[in-house]
Amino acid sequence: MEIEKLQGAIEAILFTMGDSVELEKIAAAIGHDEETTRKLIHNMMDRYEEESRGIRIIELDHSFQLCTKKEMYEYLIRVAKQPKRYVLTDVLLETLSIIAYKQPVTKLEIEKIRGVKSDHAVNKLVEYGLVEETGRLEAPGRPLLFGTTEEFLRRFSVHSLDELPTLNEEQIEHFKEEAEDEAQLKLDI
Repeated sequence: MEIEKLQGAIEAILFTMGDSVELEKIAAAIGHDEETTRKLIHNMMDRYEEESRGIRIIELDHSFQLCTKKEMYEYLIRVAKQPKRYVLTDVLLETLSIIAYKQPVTKLEIEKIRGVKSDHAVNKLVEYGLVEETGRLEAPGRPLLFGTTEEFLRRFSVHSLDELPTLNEEQIEHFKEEAEDEAQLKLDI
């Protein structure tokens, strides 16, 4: 009975908070250590996935969040207004990937990599909640630094940035060649 009561408390915390809650805060709230709390939450996650329930718990970089299962979307839109679906264009995806791999990064650094102005792309990503300002660079002008958000992790179904794919040297070389060819084409035009 004690386990069920603790899991009920965790469920109530996650439901009420809406956003993700750090493991440390959940553990403190239920009066247990982080390892025990993590095991309780993982047991709940497994149970939610096995049962035909409309909710699930996801883990996001040492935090947990209660959310709706993707399979339930069609039922939700029948009740609520259809949520906005953001379109991630190639430009936005390219900018987002630069930010994800180089964060914290300034707009100038993004523009150096892309070779074009990136104000619009960065602003759109901030608007979509995938990118946020993370501070300022200690340099003249103190330019803004950007990094990814928890929403980025959620949308791309990764628990932490450590799960992002890594590129090997061959892939990097191939991308460099493609970029140089593309730059040469622009010069020829």
